[in-house]
Amino acid sequence: MTDLPRYEYMKLADAIATDISSGKLPLGAALPGERAMTSLYSVSIGTVRRAVVELRKRGLVATLPAKGTYVIAMPEPPADAAEGNSAAE
Repeated sequence: MTDLPRYEYMKLADAIATDISSGKLPLGAALPGERAMTSLYSVSIGTVRRAVVELRKRGLVATLPAKGTYVIAMPEPPADAAEGNSAAE
């Protein structure tokens, strides 16, 4: 079941979430504008908009009208990674 193709907006949302968790986009950082992201990631503006909606659903970003989209939280580590950390303590 993991061989199913993923939607482009989900791939983009995951890539941005990875940038957030790695610190490339720290808390409070502004995401590039929609048009900039279309060039940066070679996707359509619709894909960018759906990816931002997905990131808002995940609670990672907030959008302020006429101001931009900002990182407000770090992604949760995967459940298996959390189990591994508690066993090491």
